[in-house]
Amino acid sequence: MNHKQLGRSGLSLPPIMFGGNVFGWTADEATSFALLDRLRDAGLTAIDTADMYSVWAPGHKGGESETVIGNWLARTGARSEMLIATKVGMMTGADGRKLSKPTILAAADASLQRLKTDVIDLYQAHADETDTPLQETLEAFAMLIEQGKVRAIGASNYTAPRLKEALETSERLGLPRYQSLQPHYNLVERPGYEAELEPLCVAEHLGVINYFALAAGFLTGKYRNEGDFATSPRGAGVKKYLNPQGKQILAALDDIAARHHATPGQVAIAWLIARPSITAPIASATSTAQLDDLIKAASLTLSPADIDSLNHASA
Repeated sequence: MNHKQLGRSGLSLPPIMFGGNVFGWTADEATSFALLDRLRDAGLTAIDTADMYSVWAPGHKGGESETVIGNWLARTGARSEMLIATKVGMMTGADGRKLSKPTILAAADASLQRLKTDVIDLYQAHADETDTPLQETLEAFAMLIEQGKVRAIGASNYTAPRLKEALETSERLGLPRYQSLQPHYNLVERPGYEAELEPLCVAEHLGVINYFALAAGFLTGKYRNEGDFATSPRGAGVKKYLNPQGKQILAALDDIAARHHATPGQVAIAWLIARPSITAPIASATSTAQLDDLIKAASLTLSPADIDSLNHASA
């Protein structure tokens, strides 16, 4: 598969990054192992997770996804083939902060232990924390890079002003810089990224690995009317998209999918892959059948006319 460079990190990613939030949650360990085996065979060898996955599930405390990935890596010996990205910053540390130096250093060691690896390829600040100075957060990441525990760092859910401030702080103090951004971005959620974050990422040569690539399933076309929302626990969360514009986007996806003998979801992901500023969209699956759908999306090439149609429908 074609790979893209992730900013100036020296890391390269396949067309799609797999979202590991499902591991140990909606996909048990056996299913997760099957998904990881299939990803490896298909060449989709970049996995994104976080230390807090899946703390929201009953009986979970966080770290379940990393633990499953680590068990699979230990079983298969596939560590050298995989790019592992994880995140810190959603859970409060012992000092009451989420991105303080003590919190980050302790969290990194815990993640490394669960992942059963010596190094994290991409370590990301999961969300901005204004209570902790950017300098302190970046100094913690610098220590991890110096110790050989982390290869590159990234930001997730940062606003453009704060991301710019972080990059300026790194430049001014000679600290490692964020090499990537993980924003919320898809065909029905465009302005939040395109207005300010995209120009900044392009100007600063940052890689972009966007999440919610399929808008919680809306862009697969499974939600077409009010009755469809009851078919899934996520239905209520996508109800907001079933408006005139959302229906217009689905119609464009249907039209293009029919011409390419593809699915609407595959086309929605292919649109993201084709956007120059995107390194790799993040997408998940809970079965090998769903995963095969994603794999096909990685090789789907849209024409300029297809892209124009989707841009117009979603503008």
